[in-house]
Amino acid sequence: MPHFSHLFEQWQSTLNWLPNPEQLAQFEKLYELVLEGNSKQNLTRIIAPDDFWEKHLWDSLRGVLAYWDRENIKLIDIGTGAGFPGLPIAIAKPSWQVTLVDSKQKKVAFVQQTIQDLQLSNAISLAGRVEELNQTSGYSKKYDLAVVRAVGKPDICASYCLPFLKRSGTAILYRGQWLPEESEQIDLFCQEQELQVVKQDRFQTPLTAGIRHSVYLSPRSTSISNS
Repeated sequence: MPHFSHLFEQWQSTLNWLPNPEQLAQFEKLYELVLEGNSKQNLTRIIAPDDFWEKHLWDSLRGVLAYWDRENIKLIDIGTGAGFPGLPIAIAKPSWQVTLVDSKQKKVAFVQQTIQDLQLSNAISLAGRVEELNQTSGYSKKYDLAVVRAVGKPDICASYCLPFLKRSGTAILYRGQWLPEESEQIDLFCQEQELQVVKQDRFQTPLTAGIRHSVYLSPRSTSISNS
C-alpha cells in the first residue's frame, strides 16, 4: 500500500522536483524497512507516514537543495543513524556518491542491508568514529559535501565535518532551532578555523510548519545558490 502518494505534489511545490516511479518505490520501501528495523532496534520514533515523509524524507533533501542541479558530488553523512539524511539523498541523486558513517555497528548493519535492498549502487556505509576516519587518507579531504544532523553543539558538529572536505567543499548542519548564542559559537569557531558561514537558511516544513535551519560552512570563499 502506498504511504506517500497523497503527498506527490508536495515534492514539486516545495522542492521543485518530482521523484520518478522507481524513486517513489524506493522511498516507500525505505519506510517499510525502517518500520521493520524498528522492531529489532531503536531506529526512529518518527513512524507515522506523514511525519516520516516530512521529517526524514523531505527534510533530508531540503538541506542539499542549494546543490540540486550539480552532478557527481561526493557526499558524506556523519552520524547517519538509521540512514538520514544520506539514504533519501542517495535515492534522489543517483549521480552522487554517498558515504554513510556511524559509530554504532548495529545501525551501520541496518543501513548496509537497506542499501542492498534498495539496490543503491551509489551508497556505502562505514562503521567507525569520525574523529579517526576523518584523519585517514581514504576519507580525509575527499568530499564535496559533509552533512550532519547537528543535535550537539554546532561547533563540535562542524569540527567532525571539516577534515572530510575538499578545499572547495561545504559542511551542512541540519538543525531545528538556531539560537543567537549558537551563531556566536559558530562565528568564533569559523574565525579560529579560517572558515566562513556561507549561509544560514531558515525555513518551515511543509506539513506542520515546523521551523528548521540549514547552516552552510566552507573552508574557503565560495557561494551557493539561494534555491
